[in-house]
Amino acid sequence: MAFSILGIDHVQLAAPKNSEGEARRFYGEVLGFKELTKPENLQKNGGCWFSGGTMELHIGIEEPFTPAKKAHPAIRVGNLQEFRRHLENNGVKTRDEQPLPDALRFYIEDPFGNRIEILERL
Repeated sequence: MAFSILGIDHVQLAAPKNSEGEARRFYGEVLGFKELTKPENLQKNGGCWFSGGTMELHIGIEEPFTPAKKAHPAIRVGNLQEFRRHLENNGVKTRDEQPLPDALRFYIEDPFGNRIEILERL
């Protein structure tokens, strides 16, 4: 085979029009992602881009907007319980999920209702 899959470059979640400020607060300030500068030719579309660890998360504007309730990104963290306390201290509701054989996890929703999994591999 002359090609190889190297990994996922980024995940995009949708958000409603004019929600960039709320996205920056949640993904940047609460979750701790670093905001990236979108390429100039894409800035007219709205939204914002973030990076954390080895992943990028793009927030794209979609009208009409419908949050992702089943499809979701899974964000891998170290010290899951400490991160959970941090989220809850910042008003983010968490809900438990069945553990995986090699991971602990819970779910949150972003301010727009998109489902996000938070997990720590054991």
